[in-house]
Amino acid sequence: MKDVLYVDGGTPLDGTITVRGAKNFVSKAMVASLLGESPSVLRNVPQIRDVGVVTGLLELHGVTVKSDPDAGILDLDPSNVESAHVADIDAHAGSSRIPILFCGPLLHRLGEAFIPDLGGCRIGDRPINYHLDILRQFGAVVDKRENGIHIRAPRRLQGTKIALPYPSVGATEQLLLTAVRAEGITELANAAIEPEIMDLIAVLQKMGAIISVDTDRVIRIEGVDRLDGYTHTALGDRIEAASWASAALATAGDITVKGATQPEMMMVLNTFRKVGGRFDVQDDGIRFWHPGGDLSPIVLETDVHPGFMTDWQQPLVVALTQAKGLSIVHETVYENRFGFTDALRGMGATIQVYKECLGGRDCRFGQRNFHHSAVISGPTPLTAADIEVPDLRGGFSHLIAALAAKGTSTVRGISLIDRGYENFQDKLVALGADVRRD
Repeated sequence: MKDVLYVDGGTPLDGTITVRGAKNFVSKAMVASLLGESPSVLRNVPQIRDVGVVTGLLELHGVTVKSDPDAGILDLDPSNVESAHVADIDAHAGSSRIPILFCGPLLHRLGEAFIPDLGGCRIGDRPINYHLDILRQFGAVVDKRENGIHIRAPRRLQGTKIALPYPSVGATEQLLLTAVRAEGITELANAAIEPEIMDLIAVLQKMGAIISVDTDRVIRIEGVDRLDGYTHTALGDRIEAASWASAALATAGDITVKGATQPEMMMVLNTFRKVGGRFDVQDDGIRFWHPGGDLSPIVLETDVHPGFMTDWQQPLVVALTQAKGLSIVHETVYENRFGFTDALRGMGATIQVYKECLGGRDCRFGQRNFHHSAVISGPTPLTAADIEVPDLRGGFSHLIAALAAKGTSTVRGISLIDRGYENFQDKLVALGADVRRD
């Protein structure tokens, strides 16, 4: 499939689309199947590239994967898990960060794991030190080599007590996938408690794990000797749902998102309403629409759950270019997440970024020279442009801007969006957008 999308913008998006399982959960549930001694079944699986990457990595390690993409069902049989060759892992993983999460399960199953040099989306360093430190605390021996990192468990991993300096989603996932079969009790303080994390805990509990979550962000895991497979339906993708909601605002459209659910989206729904959007929660989804008239500016701060999710921020900024007045967005989760605004300015948006903490409390980036606050002045008409996709979320935000802009935009590197948005081009066509790949 070609990597360039031509977008004739300026038409309100109108219609119904469906979102399936969350990208940030499905890949982790697939990795969790490695921990089981019997097959697992995962439902509501989207057709996105990340699922293909994890499928390939599982198969390299001897897991039999049967897929029904149309039904969104994966059958995962880990009966014959084995070590994979380094070169194969490297070639298959590409820039994905998923291999780091294989470590805990593989240490339990095989006594060793290997991860190649890790890539991923370019939004800050996203260091893997958290992950390696966690594995060391369980008793793993970490050996950094030229081509990657070799990790082994000379004896059974031991439960431990860990306090994260920041409630990192990746580090919390790492700990859960490692602790469930470690010997003894593990306690994690300052854990991430995102809905995707809670869904992963639900999967692990189905497999036989003993996990409790306290109200003060403390997760306790009592290690068990054996886990079995699971049958589970993935929660819907709240990031994709919110992205389409922002697209409805930015294009003055009306989009019904089947598969979107209210409990996981309360914070973004509040914000959507404050900006001036309307929504209707239905039995099988949520309808989002622009009611006409002026949109309102807002002051917004991203935060870990239950705060406003950082992945919701970028699409919303595009919509805020159409609000009347000054909006302030303070990014506290990822340090370099406003790089995508360069392209928006090139399309006519008035956005200034600052190193100071604006619009909220001081955060950990305030003294470190990161441009992590943005002031958006609107409304500004957007005009078509030639755009290069920087990363997954920034790229979809650029796509929304192109849909809102007058004229024909050329969006390059569009395959990055395939990583996390299922059949997004088909969905755009279903909503009446004039788009074509070349």
